[in-house]
Amino acid sequence: MRAVLYASVIALICSLGGTPIAIKVFTRRGFGQQVRTDGVQAHLVKQGRPTMGGIVIVLSTLVAYFLTKALTWQRPTASALLVLLLMAGMGMVGFVDDFIKIHRRRSLGLRAKAKLVGQWVVTIAFALLALRFHNSMGLTPASDHVSFLHDIGWLGLGPVLFVLWSYVLTAGWSNAVNITDGEDGMCTGASVMAFAAYLVIGVWQYGQSCGSGSAKGCYEVRDPLDLAVVAAAVMGSCFGFLWWNAIPAKIFMGDTGSLGLGGAFAGLSICTHTELLAVIIGGLFVFELLSVVIQVGWFKLRRKRVFPMAPIHHSFELIGWQEANITIRFWIIAGLCVTLGLGVFYGGFAANG
Repeated sequence: MRAVLYASVIALICSLGGTPIAIKVFTRRGFGQQVRTDGVQAHLVKQGRPTMGGIVIVLSTLVAYFLTKALTWQRPTASALLVLLLMAGMGMVGFVDDFIKIHRRRSLGLRAKAKLVGQWVVTIAFALLALRFHNSMGLTPASDHVSFLHDIGWLGLGPVLFVLWSYVLTAGWSNAVNITDGEDGMCTGASVMAFAAYLVIGVWQYGQSCGSGSAKGCYEVRDPLDLAVVAAAVMGSCFGFLWWNAIPAKIFMGDTGSLGLGGAFAGLSICTHTELLAVIIGGLFVFELLSVVIQVGWFKLRRKRVFPMAPIHHSFELIGWQEANITIRFWIIAGLCVTLGLGVFYGGFAANG
């Protein structure tokens, strides 16, 4: 259990101290945010502020995890390494996207198809490896069943469909988090809460793991405590970054951070066998993604808009809400979703216990 505390504190220190260094370096090199001129006009003042701060989040998470392993004399587990692989891989896709924006001085980076191909390559590697590496109980980092609180027995997918399902989850969550990253600190604060939830889930699953003489309702999850360590590291990294990303943001996470965080969230949901529960825990991200899907879909069908602007947080800006009010209220929504998700998680255990 010490490892959870170590990972969160180390990640917090790395991110809190590393972010101002990144701000100075990125400012000196001209790695500034490119803002759409056809978007919310109030955001034009953010043009040129340092971006790609997600590099700090990803690196702080990796340093915190491996340093924690060294301090506790424990070996990294397959489950944790695969989640970190997914986070780093998706972060790399985001980095390429950010770099193109900066290099070409435009608000659009990778084309949609190119970004999806990058996400597909990373996900295939994760999914194929996640069904390997059996432990002494025969458990692999992931299961080829769709899961809610546990694997749903009648929803077995098989290896091929599992790869497709993993891609849907990874692409969906990475893009949902990316869309949410539109106001200073909003995505970072929501991510702190979402990964805190997975810290709790991992610790609880570790305490209620299936084994000899295990009780009804136990969890057949490989390496749950180490998954909690990963969640703690990501949470700590986001906490440290939020100090500099809060209103008024001195740096933005960019696609490097948002895609990396989305990949980590997807990986944790798959490896803890809580894929559908993640929809509740990450309710704010789902809300933001659905606003874009509805807006685009309805416009193609009827040539009309449902919202003044999508993602929906921009609609509130257009009707006069201050950015700080939007961020705080969306944090409240994120907190309610996390609370509801953890309530459902514990309620399911209590009902089966």
